[in-house]
Amino acid sequence: MQRLSGKSLPKDEASLVMLKKPIGHHLKAEEERLMSYDNQNIFAKIIRGEIPCNKHDECDDTLAFHDIQPQAATHILVIPKGAYVDMSDFAANASAKEQAAFIEAIGRAARLAGLEEGGYRVISNCGAHGHQEVPHLHMHILGGEPIGPLRAR
Repeated sequence: MQRLSGKSLPKDEASLVMLKKPIGHHLKAEEERLMSYDNQNIFAKIIRGEIPCNKHDECDDTLAFHDIQPQAATHILVIPKGAYVDMSDFAANASAKEQAAFIEAIGRAARLAGLEEGGYRVISNCGAHGHQEVPHLHMHILGGEPIGPLRAR
């Protein structure tokens, strides 16, 4: 998967498709998947260093930073550095190494924030019904206070 850090990505989606060329019948599906990813989304810009963030943790495959509009006493976002729209895209297309690094990063971010003892919630919003606001996979870690029920009834 094309990584977003370390080098500039083309500005237009059509040229993004050319960054990775799958072989044979997978080409069309991969082109369609990459074209649905907007490389100008705010998280892609943060990964490339075009927009600053309050960094919490980072490794080769992930970045964790504090949300600028926190919904809890502690609100950290964890994102993969690869171009993935949501969890479905990530689960289907990320390498085993990227998937393991992402899960490890979520646990590490919570631990570094001191959330293990009191507990925390991990949420990923996917698609319109899930109220996903940025088309780049991200996990919200909420903690530092009682979070309440999953959904008000």
